[in-house]
Amino acid sequence: MKRISRLVVGLAALGLLSACGPSAAEQGGESDELVFAAIPSEESASLQQDFQPVLDLLAKETGKKITFQKATDYAAIIEGQRAGKIDIAKYGPFSYVLAKKQGVPANAVAGQVEAKGEQPGYRSYAITRPGSGITSLADFRGKKVCFVDPTSTSGYLYPKAGLLQAGINPDTDVQPVFAGGHDASAIAVAKGDCDAGFAYDSMVDRQLVEKGQLQPGQLTAVWKSVVIPGDPVAISDDLDPAVKEKITAALRDKANSDYLRANGFCTGECKIGDVDGYGFAPVDDAFYNGIREVCDVTKDKQCQ
Repeated sequence: MKRISRLVVGLAALGLLSACGPSAAEQGGESDELVFAAIPSEESASLQQDFQPVLDLLAKETGKKITFQKATDYAAIIEGQRAGKIDIAKYGPFSYVLAKKQGVPANAVAGQVEAKGEQPGYRSYAITRPGSGITSLADFRGKKVCFVDPTSTSGYLYPKAGLLQAGINPDTDVQPVFAGGHDASAIAVAKGDCDAGFAYDSMVDRQLVEKGQLQPGQLTAVWKSVVIPGDPVAISDDLDPAVKEKITAALRDKANSDYLRANGFCTGECKIGDVDGYGFAPVDDAFYNGIREVCDVTKDKQCQ
């Protein structure tokens, strides 16, 4: 959901990613190792541990060693998958669309869900403190507004579209502050460092409250976006078709708390992924056309 435009950083990170070894194409045959990459989320204390049940599942289903790579940002994942150093990548929705636009040969097959039966998706909230006098996006004019990151889907891209539709130019009509994370944006608004701001729904409704960093009712949502497609996992096109089919089926049908617990991949609550959710559900590339449409509305430079 964030930090995907710093391509110089991403290119530098390729040196780190190259430590995973040569790609299958460079070896002249199908590799016995697959690399799964993701970046840390605000609420993730141990990213590999968050995904370990899924990594173990994929190893069993494919018969290959699954190496986990914690990338520095989405730019590193985009460039790593383009270079053939990453086989399976967990993107943010916007970063996935950018990766496809930039010619990365990979396709989304599954999206993260927080609860059983949900569609992979979430919303962006515009938030303020009760009693601030701000009741809609139109009231953001002249205010100090916290965004997450210029490349965040729910922390900037969808908010920008919402502001433009409300007649507010996010570049000139507000005082923008980039907080760097959804948690940081929400907390800054709660503390009064920003008059208003943006963060994704469960960060405001649940996660920060459960951690004691926000009190119930401390923030109020004055705008909610349309549903944003959830974070996808994309598989590289150059993998053997039989391997791609096994990975796709495993992610869509088995990478969820019920299956993983029942088959000994995890115990207890068995929360999966960096949102501590239920697991994954099927998606395809067309599922992310809504992101492309918002890019058409905003004409944001990050979309180019």
